[in-house]
Amino acid sequence: MFKNALKISLCLFLLNPTSTFADSISDAVNDEARPLVQRLRDEYRNPQQTLRFFDVQPDMAVAEITPGGGWYTSILAPLLKDNGELYAAHFYIDETSKPYYKKSLESFKEKIKTVPAYEKIKLTAFHPTKSLDFAPAGSLDRVLTFRNAHNWYMSDKQNGLETAFSSFFKALKKGGILGVVDHKMPESFSDELQEDSGYIKQSAIVAAAKKAGFVLAAESDINLNSQDTADYEKGVWTLPPSLRGAEEEQAQYIGIGESSRMTLKFLKP
Repeated sequence: MFKNALKISLCLFLLNPTSTFADSISDAVNDEARPLVQRLRDEYRNPQQTLRFFDVQPDMAVAEITPGGGWYTSILAPLLKDNGELYAAHFYIDETSKPYYKKSLESFKEKIKTVPAYEKIKLTAFHPTKSLDFAPAGSLDRVLTFRNAHNWYMSDKQNGLETAFSSFFKALKKGGILGVVDHKMPESFSDELQEDSGYIKQSAIVAAAKKAGFVLAAESDINLNSQDTADYEKGVWTLPPSLRGAEEEQAQYIGIGESSRMTLKFLKP
């Protein structure tokens, strides 16, 4: 009887080998150690569905590019702590860096010292022109970047995207996946609006990725928001969580929710 049960379990695993990985992602997302202020934003950022779409597994080597305050790090760190590796490619700091970047990096370093799940994180640095070797070449299963590509475009237009994606291609193993989430600008809008709105066209990201050698494997509507018109005076920062628009209009923006985001999966052949 035991042998039959074992055979059934093995067959179920072979039919659905990622089920245990999905459970691991669910456990990490629902971990009570995650700050409540972060969990309240799950409805907009859909971390479980997003990480499953990128097929992130707990035994992988993963780099999170520019983690900032660590919203996704608080999920990835416990997910990968026991059997995987997590590179946090944080802000590159030099004499030209803004105080915000320095403060953000110092706060992240403090978390590595004090948060148990963070203790094995490999802290490195990334910048699309100044710091590109954030992990050994060919060492990673996944490179993930959440709401960062628009910044690289804003700082150096298409060249900023292309150099960034080339560095991701170099760091990934053959067959590795690059996962990109960013604020989606309608293709009908002027390219110039990408320079200061915080939104970026999917076509710009796909072109940069393909130039680096990636193949677009799949795209998902997980993080789309049909109520986001992407045409605000203060750009994407008009919407939550920034809410930089006029105070009397903030209820309207809260009703819209966070931005509409593309979710793209690229393959290194």
